[in-house]
Amino acid sequence: MRILLIRLGALGDIVHAIPVAAALRRAFPEAQIDWLVGARYRELLDLVPVLDERIVVQDRYGPSLLAAVVELRRARYDVALDLQGLIKSAAIARSSGAVRVVGFVTRYLREPLARLCYTEMCDPGGEGLFDPRDTRHVVEFNLTMLKALGVENGPAKFPITHVESDVAGFVRTAAGGRYALLNPGAAWPNKRWPPDRFAAVASGLESRCGLRSVVLWGPGERDLGEEVAARAKGAAIVSPPTSIRDLVAIARGAAVMVSGDTGPMHIAAAVGTPVVGIYGPTRPERNGPWGPEDMVVSRATTCECHHLRSCRRQTMCLLEIGADEVLAAAELRLARERTRV
Repeated sequence: MRILLIRLGALGDIVHAIPVAAALRRAFPEAQIDWLVGARYRELLDLVPVLDERIVVQDRYGPSLLAAVVELRRARYDVALDLQGLIKSAAIARSSGAVRVVGFVTRYLREPLARLCYTEMCDPGGEGLFDPRDTRHVVEFNLTMLKALGVENGPAKFPITHVESDVAGFVRTAAGGRYALLNPGAAWPNKRWPPDRFAAVASGLESRCGLRSVVLWGPGERDLGEEVAARAKGAAIVSPPTSIRDLVAIARGAAVMVSGDTGPMHIAAAVGTPVVGIYGPTRPERNGPWGPEDMVVSRATTCECHHLRSCRRQTMCLLEIGADEVLAAAELRLARERTRV
């Protein structure tokens, strides 16, 4: 069997789709399992050993996309699974020449017209992708697509290779051994908890738990990371620039990570790092850390802009969350980890 998975981005969504690849490998150990992915996220899939090929496409339409389609058609896939639910991803799936093209039913598609490209549609059950009454995690949604191949849902697994990096080694040395990770950045403005509150958490983790914090930052966020470290007055340091490989290694070495709903947080959760998530416009039941011991501090129940990139209110709901509340959650998560170990 030759199987194509399509999830082009974003980083956290790709993490949440990895259990599908893992389940397929368990069910079909001899199958060819390939993944079509956006260029900026290829590095993560290089660390997922259950895959055979990673086929890269640039984020925009153009020659790269045409070349990818030609490569896909040469592979002669038996089935393509569209885990993204966009017109673009569905059209690529259909253009791949796969005998079967499977996507979700309309109420689970981000762009409903994608359904026109599918030969089969999978119904996860429940209310729908953005309906607040449907409280299942997106990992569970993704795994339901396995029904199309007669595969039963098993426990979600995130096979991500253990890696080392020079940046991770530098972080360990600079932090003095054990460290906490703080991730103040986010693509959506209404997912960003204020830097002064991250700094207060860093100070508390140092004074109460003996942990120095390392502040992560992504493209365009270095000033944000430096502001957190400056306000923490020695309780935090700024990470060097990081690749996805570096991020995996740094996350695996952390005692705890405190973050909003972002790709780095989902990587940390996937590799087993203790996590405290800060949530507002997205629901932790659907997008939160996967581990049962992990913690969330959420205002999703009072949020008025679910799944919107900007806040509708004069004061966004994340500002209702104080540093003491997040620090208490971090202390509890660390205590749970000590008990579990």
